[in-house]
Amino acid sequence: MDPRLNQLLQNNTVWTGRHWQQQVPAHSTGYQELDQHLPGQGLPKGAITEIHYHQDGIGELRLLMPMLAKLSQEKRWIIFIAPPHIPYGPALAAMGVDLSKVLVVHPSKIKDELWTLEQALKSGACSAVLAWPKDVTNPQIRRLQLAAQKGDAMGIFFYRRQRAQSPAALRLALSSQQNVVNIGIEKRKGGWPLPAQPMDLGNNAITGQHSANVLKGPWEH
Repeated sequence: MDPRLNQLLQNNTVWTGRHWQQQVPAHSTGYQELDQHLPGQGLPKGAITEIHYHQDGIGELRLLMPMLAKLSQEKRWIIFIAPPHIPYGPALAAMGVDLSKVLVVHPSKIKDELWTLEQALKSGACSAVLAWPKDVTNPQIRRLQLAAQKGDAMGIFFYRRQRAQSPAALRLALSSQQNVVNIGIEKRKGGWPLPAQPMDLGNNAITGQHSANVLKGPWEH
């Protein structure tokens, strides 16, 4: 194999077609119409998923609620690191999340934020680590992905700006138009990107029916 191509494969900047057919460990999102397009039928375990969006509260947390509710039934923690708003406990509980398994951490410095993120991912004590990184480089993401793999943790990074390239295993993009949430797959292991499609994040969860009013309020304002 050409050494240049081998380097690209090692850097996770391209995927080979056979990855799509392989069984990828993943957690179901709880939305069949999204899972069917994802390797492993969900968000990858032991890896980093990026979610890009343009406005807080358009559905970036609602998308994760069925999955987080299921993960909160395990013994491990779900950690929010430096969220832009305080997670609203009553709304999370109404969506089935066990609040006794949720931690919220606010590091005072960016350096401390990255350290906390790495420690949480590789500790083995966390099922999911949600973070809103401000200044993170691709080499740092590669290191964090290795930490997630070591700790068998799911890292979910939220960005209010587009990242042109990233070694993250999966990248989703959320947008909204007239109260409709559109979700696109910008990068997935072993498959082409998919354009944004409208999704009902309030009523189509596998885990059950939810009130749209409740689902609007995962953040405390």
